[in-house]
Amino acid sequence: MSLSSIAIEPLSFREALGHYASGITVITSHVDDEPIGFTCQSFYSVSMSPPLVSFSVMSSSASYPKIRQAGRFVVNILSDDQVTISDQFARRGTDKWHGVEWQESPLGNPIIAGSLHWLDCEIYAEHAAGDHLIVIGEVKALNLQDAAATQPLLYFKGQYRNIAAHSAV
Repeated sequence: MSLSSIAIEPLSFREALGHYASGITVITSHVDDEPIGFTCQSFYSVSMSPPLVSFSVMSSSASYPKIRQAGRFVVNILSDDQVTISDQFARRGTDKWHGVEWQESPLGNPIIAGSLHWLDCEIYAEHAAGDHLIVIGEVKALNLQDAAATQPLLYFKGQYRNIAAHSAV
């Protein structure tokens, strides 16, 4: 029996990937006078020149077709005190923006108040991959908030985590 003939069980695959810690973002856009967004942990940098980032989204996402229509998005990198924001934007069929303060980015996308940092992007490319789409964005603007004491919101083994303070050796 070859390794290629062994089926990977979805729950085992998910559990294995849960051992990789990731940051949490909310991808947002604005189209037809409506702010849209969703929680995303599959975000990473792609290129320095040009400045490219990427995220993956379910092909069945209700939010992403509107972001594609807008042609632009902001990556809101969440801080460790934004668990409620992460949970709120992860839900389907609710008013994700209820009680959320935001301001408009240079490209017209919603920047969520209190985010650690944000990256304002135009869609550069999109690729189908299994049951997801890989979206690549070209960063057109960014703002490193004055967040010296703020830590990122992390996700590991199915739970939100924070970075424990360690002194340099």
